[in-house]
Amino acid sequence: MITIAFTGGGTGGHIYPGLAVAGELERRMGLGACRIFWMGADTGMDRSVVESAGLEFFGIPAGKFRRYFSLKTIPDFFRVIAGFCAARRILRREKPALLFSKGGYVSVPPCAAAASLGIPVLTHESDFSPGLATRINARGARRIFTAYEETARFFPEKIRARVVTTGNPVRGDFDAADAAKGRAFLGLPDQRILLVLGGSQGARELNELVRRNIEQLCAHYTVVHQTGPGNESGRGDDARYKSYPYIKEEMPHVLAAAELVLGRSGAGTVWECAALGKPMVLIPLSGNSRGDQVENARFFEKAGVALCLTGADLSDENLVMAINGLAEDSHKRDEMAAASLKIGRLNGREEIAGVIMEFIANE
Repeated sequence: MITIAFTGGGTGGHIYPGLAVAGELERRMGLGACRIFWMGADTGMDRSVVESAGLEFFGIPAGKFRRYFSLKTIPDFFRVIAGFCAARRILRREKPALLFSKGGYVSVPPCAAAASLGIPVLTHESDFSPGLATRINARGARRIFTAYEETARFFPEKIRARVVTTGNPVRGDFDAADAAKGRAFLGLPDQRILLVLGGSQGARELNELVRRNIEQLCAHYTVVHQTGPGNESGRGDDARYKSYPYIKEEMPHVLAAAELVLGRSGAGTVWECAALGKPMVLIPLSGNSRGDQVENARFFEKAGVALCLTGADLSDENLVMAINGLAEDSHKRDEMAAASLKIGRLNGREEIAGVIMEFIANE
């Protein structure tokens, strides 16, 4: 039996794509021929998400890498060292054929530990530009998978030969997405649907923007609003508005039923929408973030898939104009949907699983 280690975490965006690759490997290799375990943070959401997907999970100490000084920097430094030691013990004991990293700060100690043991490391970057963790992990990685072809230019020239563009991994559930099932779940048999994705943890700014303008947004659509747990709207559901803290198993079907999507531009969100050919209006997280969501949104805007509202462009008036303008222009929506599906056909899940299998076979 071949053992493969996975790592990554801190947010769902660093876990769910990795689980998509793990599921594809199990499908291709068979459960009896492949054992996959995951190393993630010993606190937070990592364990519950991974174990709910049926994978073994080993928790390790995890400390964040920051580009600025914080009082948390010193204790986090020692957590990184402890994470390296814990990951090294696990890898020596479990003896995986390779380590696949989905990024995030928790992935750095396992990748360093694997490299120190001579275990091949493969890593994937979901965003348009690589985060700090990926930049560190890439130094010792045999393969660096990227969602976007342009991402290669952010790496030093000496390692660009190891970069492979694969797209982002999207879980296999989206292959079987059924709009009729989504409508049945929502109780909306024939209404036009605007799906608002506040993220699994919600997006306060986006949620407030929607609430302030809900009457105008409902002019053409029934609004289905994923608010995030603890961010319920306070407005009772009615014929034109439905609020959910979090949509999980039904999300592929709900997304398939939507005519238009309004949301942030995290890598998981935009690629799941693209997998189903959805036009989007994106409001990227900015401010204290490193700007990855703005870059993601601008890429999809340039590709003709999305309208991007950020900075001075983000206002109540512009949001309503964008949504209602698209609602009234079926030709524009069709063009955006075709462009979206073109990007979504780059299936990172299958591409990465194929490369991993080839890599194992040739080692």
